[in-house]
Amino acid sequence: MDSLEPLRVFVHLAETLNFGRTSVERHLSPATLTRTVQRLEAQVGHRLLDRGPRGVALTEEGRRFTEYARQALALWADYRQHGPEPAGLSGILRIFSSVTAGQAILPDLLAPFRRAHPQVRLELQTGDAASAIGRLDEGAVDVTVAALPARVPEHLASAPITETPLVCVVARTARQLRATARTGNWAAVPFVLPRGGLARDAARRWFRRQRLDPTITAEVDGHEALLTLVALGIGAGVVPRLVLDTSAVKNRLAAIPTDPPIGTFTIGLCARRTDLRRPILSALWASVATTGPTN
Repeated sequence: MDSLEPLRVFVHLAETLNFGRTSVERHLSPATLTRTVQRLEAQVGHRLLDRGPRGVALTEEGRRFTEYARQALALWADYRQHGPEPAGLSGILRIFSSVTAGQAILPDLLAPFRRAHPQVRLELQTGDAASAIGRLDEGAVDVTVAALPARVPEHLASAPITETPLVCVVARTARQLRATARTGNWAAVPFVLPRGGLARDAARRWFRRQRLDPTITAEVDGHEALLTLVALGIGAGVVPRLVLDTSAVKNRLAAIPTDPPIGTFTIGLCARRTDLRRPILSALWASVATTGPTN
């Protein structure tokens, strides 16, 4: 977590006066949120919040600290925006991406930005798409490229890049499993699913529409690991088509038509709104807007 993140968290809490909402929208556990407030109160030397039967309220010192936090965040953003840049943009841009997006989307997406700002150093972290927003809220990265949730939290900005449908896949060698899936007898089909994230949520909604209580034979972190288990014939899987098309095991897999469709993912950039005033992120956003979404 960066040094200013506790201030961002407290300002959000001061606006909502709701620990549960701030915990969800800032992607923090209730315990982490409570510790953040306690550390700030210890540093300030005063109680900042009162929690009673009628809910949460700012103390007088809490109102003063909220104003200080807002001013500090605004001053930092203004400094980052208007700092001297005689030699053009320079610095570090920390990017988090799913493995698939890193291979299939980032090279074309970042090429114009890289040509315009060669002195900006790019640092790329890859991992499970489900952890993208969490990495952003922790301050570990500046921008993410991954599937966007249907409702992006208000403190984040997003820019769509492309869309990809979700597909059901099975191993080509699992003939009986393929035949069963093609008949639509999903109750007899075992599934390999992501442990969490948007794909798991989409699969769960699809199961409900089918009035299906699925047999889940395995749960994994990450779409690439899921496809490996599916290729072994352990069960059917639900993944974005983009993941299937770029997978090293795609020739071992077959997509099964589903009716109704499972859903569609929007892949896009995501960053903290307050950070868009930083010159590097502002330039990246402008570059993506100029390039436009891909199909």
